[in-house]
Amino acid sequence: MGQNSLRIGCAAGFSGDRVDAAAPVVQALMASGGPAFLIFETLAERTLALAQLARRADPAMGYEPLLPQLLAPVLGDCLRHGVGIVGNFGAANPRAAARRIHALAQEQGLPPPRIAIVLGDDLCGPAHRALLRQSLGAALDGLELVSANAYLGASAIAQALQAGADIVVCGRVADPALTLGPALAHFGWRQDDWDRLARATMAGHLLECGAQVCGGYFADPGYKDVPDLAHLGYPIAEIDADGDCTITKPPGSGGRIDARTVKEQLLYEVHDPAAYLTPDVVADLSQAQISEVGPDRVRLSGVCGHPRPDSLKFNLCHVTGWLAEGEISYAGARAAARARLAADILHERLQGLGRVRFDLIGVSSLLADDAGRWLQEQRPWDCAQDMRDVRLRAALSHPQRELAERLMQEVNALYTCGPAGGGGVRTALRQRLGTISGLVPRDQVPEHFEFVEADA
Repeated sequence: MGQNSLRIGCAAGFSGDRVDAAAPVVQALMASGGPAFLIFETLAERTLALAQLARRADPAMGYEPLLPQLLAPVLGDCLRHGVGIVGNFGAANPRAAARRIHALAQEQGLPPPRIAIVLGDDLCGPAHRALLRQSLGAALDGLELVSANAYLGASAIAQALQAGADIVVCGRVADPALTLGPALAHFGWRQDDWDRLARATMAGHLLECGAQVCGGYFADPGYKDVPDLAHLGYPIAEIDADGDCTITKPPGSGGRIDARTVKEQLLYEVHDPAAYLTPDVVADLSQAQISEVGPDRVRLSGVCGHPRPDSLKFNLCHVTGWLAEGEISYAGARAAARARLAADILHERLQGLGRVRFDLIGVSSLLADDAGRWLQEQRPWDCAQDMRDVRLRAALSHPQRELAERLMQEVNALYTCGPAGGGGVRTALRQRLGTISGLVPRDQVPEHFEFVEADA
């Protein structure tokens, strides 16, 4: 890599990822001696809705619950060595996340970092209702909103970094923007330099799922073997001035990076390789080239870009009722037949409450469907007659909590109400959320950044 290159490491691919991933990445970034950033990608659609619910319960919460554990091991090293930090761990409450990071720095005896927050994605307030209705029309009527967030791009991240931020805390930005923002700030590209923006966007796309590109989600023993998954390394992108990148990982870490792992991640969640839509650019991967340039080093080139969309995507999450679940195990001779009888009992006793879904875990829990057609047509119960360890799962969705709870009561009653040998009952109840997506005009979503001081 040349002197003008930029290294960006990723230490989280979702909320709940490993909290010890960052330290090896930061060590590798510091060893390179050049400009570097560490990113954390911790948001998904449902994650953000849950964060909004947490903020409702406590105005000081609503950010990534694992934020202290993620940052504590590396915050000092990053600040001392000039490794910038960018993350969407602000979730529904970036300001509270910034305050928590300031507190974490104080706890470690560190000078107060300059922390910027990116705002503008939250469309849940009354002031945005007309904008949402403009997109959704009557579909908005009667909904109990939990969250509504637009996917912002990289512009405000880049501006915050250029203004001197050590750490940029985001809510809902497009995942690749976590990488594109630092690249824009470092290289000073124009906002309409579509090819370079597209290339750095795809570098961000390779990083955004964390260890997935390093073989984690790739692994399939005997078919796609990956070494030392217990100590999986997380990815680092080396980005050059033209936006092309090389993907690698910390030396000595587990996992693998080769053409196959990179191709799988490159195509992940891409509906049209010739037109991958992001808030910053439309990336064209149709002529992309993947080349192995060394052990655990893969080069991506050949990506080009087209002007960004005029609209921004948003996701709206709303309350749809309650989901009750119950599980019970049957073991020994005729286990599958007894599990099927238990399902028949529950079906009859819960008549009138709506459709109940039944699964035999390990037999039909993935291929089955809510309507039960697969169970009737394929009859996996019959194929499982020789199984001696079967776990039945039943699930019911209902608008009223007390009626959803009926399923939990009925599964628990199977202990003594038959069939024989049932045990290990577990039940759970949670609020169910629905999602609606739409588009809003870009100019009606004013993204911007603000600095949050240590004593704010």
